[in-house]
Amino acid sequence: MNAKRPYTILVAPDKFKGTLSAEGFCDAVEEALQDMNIEIQLIKHPMADGGDGSLEILKHHLNAEEVTVKVNDPLFRPIEATYLLKGDTAYIEMAAASGIALLQPEERNCMNTTSYGFGELIQHALTYGTTNLFLFIGGSSTCDAGMGMASALGYQFLDASGETINPIGQNLQKVAGILSPEDRKRINVTTLCDVKNPLYGLNGSAYVYAPQKGASEDEVIQLDMGLKHFAEQLKVKLDKDIAHVEGAGAAGGMGAGTMAFLDAQLQSGTQTMMQLTQFEEALHNVDLIITGEGKLDAQTLSGKVVQGVANEARRKSIPVVAIAGSVDLTPAQQEYLGLQYTFSVLDAAPNLAQAMREPKTYIRGIIKQHLDPILRTIAS
Repeated sequence: MNAKRPYTILVAPDKFKGTLSAEGFCDAVEEALQDMNIEIQLIKHPMADGGDGSLEILKHHLNAEEVTVKVNDPLFRPIEATYLLKGDTAYIEMAAASGIALLQPEERNCMNTTSYGFGELIQHALTYGTTNLFLFIGGSSTCDAGMGMASALGYQFLDASGETINPIGQNLQKVAGILSPEDRKRINVTTLCDVKNPLYGLNGSAYVYAPQKGASEDEVIQLDMGLKHFAEQLKVKLDKDIAHVEGAGAAGGMGAGTMAFLDAQLQSGTQTMMQLTQFEEALHNVDLIITGEGKLDAQTLSGKVVQGVANEARRKSIPVVAIAGSVDLTPAQQEYLGLQYTFSVLDAAPNLAQAMREPKTYIRGIIKQHLDPILRTIAS
């Protein structure tokens, strides 16, 4: 610790899904520090893991243009969706056009939904001369393996009679022909993905994720058969044998779809977001990092934001405070993550409802109660 300068604290949380944005978390820490008599230099660096909500984080960090486009929603209804454009690079979130949040609960069934609107966003970006694409595929409503997206990009999917197929999940089994667009543009595509599911099988897209998207048990079986059939068609018609690549089953098979139709590279969402937001550069002269997410549990150990932040902090010997909505990690797991201090909003609040209703209040309280002794410990 350099006593000649103020303490420098970097705040780098993920969102508390459904209750608090990453920016809101940063604001709560800032508000707490304003009430404390400590000289602090605060760096707000909100983060995301590459899923839905990532564009909001990139808006915070990048001086990028917002582009709004009229596209089709998951049920082919017209909506407006937005992506980010900076120079020759576009940042496009699948959830903006094909997300499950766009549907009412009774409308959600990935047998009937399409990723066509996501493809329309990509196609629109290409008209701007985009040569680099970053695709964020979390929060999807679909299980069409990117057939809808590809249709919007000029691919045609034919049944055994040579008729064009409506690009939705239940029609994957009908694909007998795939026609590629003649003027296909070669671009650099990165798909952010942290899950490792293959396209089909018991650990594949349908069995693991389709029930969350409205599919019944019988429909899950149909979708899995459709994904397997579609994978075979990709192998025969496009020479793309990608069904068992880790991440192929992400977002209803969109991992496979972006590889097959856009030659995308799948990369870690958290690591790529850290690169895009220049996280490592932000750590210069930082004395303490405060991070967090809705729940610290076993999934945190699988590439989530808190783990990514803690890994970078360990390399630079910076102590880490984690504040989560709830904590379900053993002391050994916390040590493995590299978290020196861990706090739960749920422990500070009288009940779950109150914790979810006013998370900023309890985050501010945790900071006011614990930050001063933590800084004294660091200084010693």
